[in-house]
Amino acid sequence: MHYYQLNIGDYKSHTNHLDLLEDLAYRRLLDLYYLHERPLNVSVAAVARQIGMREHEDKVKLILEEFFHNSEEGWVNPRADREIKHFHSKIEQASRAGKASAQRRSNGRSTDVQPNNKQETINNKQDKKNTATIVATPDGVSSEVWDQFVKQRKVKKAQITDLVMAGIKREADKAGYTLERALTEVVVRNWVSFKADWVAEKQQPNGLTKTGQMNQTVMSGLTRGIMGGGKNVKFIEG
Repeated sequence: MHYYQLNIGDYKSHTNHLDLLEDLAYRRLLDLYYLHERPLNVSVAAVARQIGMREHEDKVKLILEEFFHNSEEGWVNPRADREIKHFHSKIEQASRAGKASAQRRSNGRSTDVQPNNKQETINNKQDKKNTATIVATPDGVSSEVWDQFVKQRKVKKAQITDLVMAGIKREADKAGYTLERALTEVVVRNWVSFKADWVAEKQQPNGLTKTGQMNQTVMSGLTRGIMGGGKNVKFIEG
């Protein structure tokens, strides 16, 4: 140990009877004990030499006998041993706490990275989705029809891209529809998209529906029959 606490009041109460040389010997013995953290040499002469008090070996022996215990390992100080043990216990606790803190920081960084990656993926997907669905109102289409069409596509979770609109425009041209009329048809019929084939049977080259064409044919026949004197005119009751 290169540092130890000294309780001045406690030290004074136990050493007040010592003279200057005895007090000096005791302080130097404590410094040597804490520095090497082991019992002092069994030889009093060797210890006196270690603390620079060879000429005062008698003082050193007196302090050793009063404040230390002579054991097989050398001169020991129980109070100092407790302080040394406490010191190492604090170091061990601090080391464990430091390792635990480093582990928490490491785990925190790992946890942060994963959600960030996931969040970045989600954001990228969301950005792509938002980018795909942001299409300006096409020329010739009223805002009312366009808003209804956009809402319907969102409900059906269908994207509105330039490619999608180009396809609908192409099919509308094939059917002879304006884009607004085609989108209106999509909204009214709750379709996902628009195909020319879906409205082909509704429209004939003369502008009449099949039902309208049939009615016109019947009426033409009736007119010819009546003008011809009613011959070969057959009315079907129904």
